Amino acid sequence: MNPLPNIEKEASAGRVSPTATARSSTRLLIADDQRDVLEALRLLLKPEGFVLEAVSSPAGVLDALATHEFDALLIDLNYTRDTTSGQEGLDLLSRIQAIDSTLPVIVMTAWGSVELAVEAMRRGARDFVQKPWENARLLAILRTQIELGAALRVSQRLEAENRLLQAEGLPKFIAHSEAMQPVLRLITSVGPSDANVLVMGEHGSGKEVVARTLHALSTRSTRPLVAVNTGGLPEGIFETELFGHVKGAFTDAKTDRIGRFELAHGGTLFLDEIANVPPSQQAKLLRVLESGEMERVGSSQTRRVDVRVISATNADLDHEVSAGRFRQDLLFRLNTIEIHIPPLRERRADIPLLANHFLDRYSQRYRKLIKTFEPSAMQLMLEYPWPGNVRELDHAVERSVLLSSGDVVRTSDLNLRAPRDANPRLEELSLEEVESLLIRKAVDRYGGNISQAAEALGLSRSALYRRLQKYGIGSS
Repeated sequence: MNPLPNIEKEASAGRVSPTATARSSTRLLIADDQRDVLEALRLLLKPEGFVLEAVSSPAGVLDALATHEFDALLIDLNYTRDTTSGQEGLDLLSRIQAIDSTLPVIVMTAWGSVELAVEAMRRGARDFVQKPWENARLLAILRTQIELGAALRVSQRLEAENRLLQAEGLPKFIAHSEAMQPVLRLITSVGPSDANVLVMGEHGSGKEVVARTLHALSTRSTRPLVAVNTGGLPEGIFETELFGHVKGAFTDAKTDRIGRFELAHGGTLFLDEIANVPPSQQAKLLRVLESGEMERVGSSQTRRVDVRVISATNADLDHEVSAGRFRQDLLFRLNTIEIHIPPLRERRADIPLLANHFLDRYSQRYRKLIKTFEPSAMQLMLEYPWPGNVRELDHAVERSVLLSSGDVVRTSDLNLRAPRDANPRLEELSLEEVESLLIRKAVDRYGGNISQAAEALGLSRSALYRRLQKYGIGSS
């Protein structure tokens, strides 16, 4: 049976409208392993105003989704010669859903069945078309699903933006600068989904605030957000912290213990400093991300967990993969969506808003009647390079509130060096300033790899983490 309809015949019979009704900007991705099918779809859809991109494999679909946005997908279910099960297309549907659950996907196959159609719909397909298709029906399905998909995305975005601005319990997210607008758009777009997100940015730039905002915008917001600094876990307790253990699993295991994955079941797990997970533990982390299955240490009972994973790092993970320190397959599981947070020096328009927010917080906490900054103090903050980003600004304002003896914060209260003094002589620095400077240089030199920085400084990982926290260097 020829899977292709007779396009010219249907058009002459009046069943296909000669007037293009699709928007000229409507982008459609079509996927099929047969060239004649792709050509038939091109002849049908291009005159209707669709902008088409055609691929011939599931990998091509995923590559296209990684580089372009589409209004809908029309995909075959079988791509390997003599395969009729539809499993390739079903697996592809699951991957597409993880990337964007609002994207309309219409599936088609010459080997249809009720069971296959039901399974495709269960995995997220919006409709099911059997080859040979009817042109008029296919066009009607595409137009309907594109309109519904657009309406769904608008609705979710408006809801997310409303919750971002007004919802109680949401972390305070201050980002009005132009540099932060792409970040805000990504947060409102992917927040309601279940997609895994990798948040990247310098130390102190606000990665944890982004993670908490994503969780608060999601359908999992009523469930726990469990945060763990994976880089700060000694290798010996990594498994028991993340997966738990049973009584008697090792000498000190006096009782059963629930791990972080189980604690986050139904909610979100935030894995901070993900680049510093020891290589020996990365395979164990990958397994639970791939299958949703894990065992507590000392137990053979497999447990299923439903967790959305948000991870964060200041390291270049592509470089870590190239250097053999981070598994590429683990990176693929973590970075369905990447969000890059610009450093504070690239979003200076947010400094007055952030500074006043911190001023209000600490004035209330320490019961001081401080309402504002003197102009020279604000100018200093605007010019200061902020190597520790928002976390450093937070600490500086808290310190200034504690030191201030009046009703305004003065330049001297901030205790910041002007930009011209950014590289002072060693003898001008206090002992704490010297230690902070050396730690910053070591962390930068090793690209955020805490293990290597600690070794270079002659410190244990735990000792270095305590100092990072003390100086506001290692916070997200």
